[in-house]
Amino acid sequence: MIIIVSGFAGSGKSTLAKKLAKKHGLKAVHASDILRKLKGKEIQEIDAGNTSASSGWWESKEAEEYLKKRLEDGSMDLALDKKLEEIIEKDAVVLDSKTMGNLSNKGFRIWLDASAEKRAERIAERDKLNEKEVLRKITERDEADKKIYKKLYKFNLGEDLEGFDLVIHSDKLTAEDVFEKAVKAIEEKTK
Repeated sequence: MIIIVSGFAGSGKSTLAKKLAKKHGLKAVHASDILRKLKGKEIQEIDAGNTSASSGWWESKEAEEYLKKRLEDGSMDLALDKKLEEIIEKDAVVLDSKTMGNLSNKGFRIWLDASAEKRAERIAERDKLNEKEVLRKITERDEADKKIYKKLYKFNLGEDLEGFDLVIHSDKLTAEDVFEKAVKAIEEKTK
């Protein structure tokens, strides 16, 4: 079984991926953690099977500088996505990745949609950060990510959703509500 959970920062990707992995007895792989680790390493040096969900690093000054580098040089993103493709070719996994829902036709693909305001509220609460500052940073990062993936892969992140099996608008839903919707849709598809 392969499940891919995509969406922008703060949409609930990591939370849903962890819950689905636990329910199905699968490993959860968090692409943003691999991408963060790529900042100073080669892809071969990173244990892609041992990842964790974000914990505020992506809202740091260091991450802003890394984002600028990624805008100029897409090699980190290309290396990450190649690694993720290798993982889903050989493993049953729940993958938390902004891009793989658009890049792969494998498994059950979920897009989590949430407003920037709601995502900023969630991140600020989770990481004990200033909500207005988080909103500014994720808005900038959303635009940068869109540019990166449009340049590298020619798709519109957050807009080209035709290949997804399920799109969940989560602004007014709890994490448990999102999980239940995903489980129900996966069960219906795999009957």
